[in-house]
Amino acid sequence: MSDTGNPATPPATTANKALTLSTVAFTVCFAVWTIFSIIGVQIRQELALSDTQFGLLLGMPILTGSVVRIVLGVMTDRLGGRLIYTVTMLATAAATFLLSWAGSYPQMLLAALGVGLAGGSFAVGVAYVSRFFPSAKQGTALGIFGVGNVGAALTKFIAPFVMVALGWQATAQIWAAVLALIAIAFWLLSEDDPVIRQERVTGRPPRSLRDEFAPLANIRVWRFSLYYFFAFGGFVALALWLPHYLIEVYGFDIKTAGMIGAAYSVPASIFRAYGGILSDRIGARRVMYRMLVVSLLMTAILSLPGGVSILIFIPVIFVLGFFMSLGKAAVYKHVPSYFPQNVGAVGGLVGMIGGLGGFFLPFLFGWLRDATGIWSSCFMAMFVLVALCLAWMEVSIRRIGRANAPQAA
Repeated sequence: MSDTGNPATPPATTANKALTLSTVAFTVCFAVWTIFSIIGVQIRQELALSDTQFGLLLGMPILTGSVVRIVLGVMTDRLGGRLIYTVTMLATAAATFLLSWAGSYPQMLLAALGVGLAGGSFAVGVAYVSRFFPSAKQGTALGIFGVGNVGAALTKFIAPFVMVALGWQATAQIWAAVLALIAIAFWLLSEDDPVIRQERVTGRPPRSLRDEFAPLANIRVWRFSLYYFFAFGGFVALALWLPHYLIEVYGFDIKTAGMIGAAYSVPASIFRAYGGILSDRIGARRVMYRMLVVSLLMTAILSLPGGVSILIFIPVIFVLGFFMSLGKAAVYKHVPSYFPQNVGAVGGLVGMIGGLGGFFLPFLFGWLRDATGIWSSCFMAMFVLVALCLAWMEVSIRRIGRANAPQAA
């Protein structure tokens, strides 16, 4: 048995096929998961929502997608990613279609919870993809899979034009139809991972739930989770909040704000693959440390109470997004390296905490704006968060000693 917990390493063609299908599926899921970043602007106008109410609406899908990750991760370990991935996408497509019939704020919040199932697909993909690759290549493979975050950019590029032409209801219906088609294609083209196939051959029963969740008592898991709360949760929060921020602070229209938001999301997603490669080559700890230091500097600049000019804002937010993408990949290099037998549970928990950042932070951004009247207060909150991450990392490094610390610690 390999160090990943796989009975054998599958052929490269099989592994690459699983990675490609999973990445495409995750891209579409992420596009649906962040749909409120665009249609939410029109909904906000129709329902006359406050910034706090709008922030809560943006965050509701992120809440569901976060909470279900640990459950879906464990289910993937036990039943296989092919089945769980397909069911998750079909359920999300149904919820997104029903969203188009919501007419009040409470109904919107309820529908948004169903849309959020799309976010749970990440935990499924991590557990599924990692079983096709040996440990030395998992950072790269999971980094490539994480490029599916670019789905947020696809929504920002395309959805504004669809919404202006057809309305937000039709936009939701189209996104639902595309996701349903991807789910069917994934089921027809994918295959079960090697662990599931081996269990069927040997008839070996799945591990107990106690064994599945045992690693969650390890403090290291919670440290990784805090890193992901910032790197991923912060990315999702900014991807959702940025169009609204650009409209209100710099006076852009929805199409321009959507294009700039997409331009932020694309490099912040694509370079996640590079973060995985770097983590394999130099160690995830080094990648994470550099990400936190640069992010601390970038959020400090963006936190200036008077704000910064758009000529400063755009390059700084792009630098922040780039380094956050490296950090997202570095976190998930840790999971199969330290917990090869529990990728679903540990990856699900880390993903859940990170996703909760995507839920909590937009709500916090809206509340801070309403309470202080300062638009840059959202970046002040991000500065405090990254400072906490960096402080915990420094304490951990000093405690275990740099010379004796594993490269991925």
